[in-house]
Amino acid sequence: MSRLTDYGTGVLAYLAAAEQVPHSASEVAEQTGLPAATVSKILKLLTRGGLVSSQRGAQGGYLLARPATDITAAEVLDALDGPLALTECSVETGSCELEASCLVGNAWQRINVAIRGALDEITLAELANMQAGYRPRVDLRAIVSSPGKLARLERG
Repeated sequence: MSRLTDYGTGVLAYLAAAEQVPHSASEVAEQTGLPAATVSKILKLLTRGGLVSSQRGAQGGYLLARPATDITAAEVLDALDGPLALTECSVETGSCELEASCLVGNAWQRINVAIRGALDEITLAELANMQAGYRPRVDLRAIVSSPGKLARLERG
């Protein structure tokens, strides 16, 4: 994940807490502590990605295009970084010249699908709660003792 996506998640979390009230880019920058140019770039990408809408005029500004519960972490990554791709062949079949003879591509594709599935299950509302102090705990022992299974998240 890029730094831009990390910052973009913070911008989205701020807008999620704003309860559908439009905010100017300069206000978002001030409230998030990010440079105004970075916030402007992020808001343009998020608008293009359909996650944020903009309203012109004196009462205009930026707000979420839909509820935070309907925006997934995968959509945030897609809007700011492009589709998740661990390897060239992870997103699109035929994008790698070695695909026909590759012995590991199928495994990387399966890993990419699993990660994408996990990102599709986390909403912006959950991400915003994490920023407000909620931190799920991952039981690393579950990963070691049960290879191939996802770790359980426990509320901490």
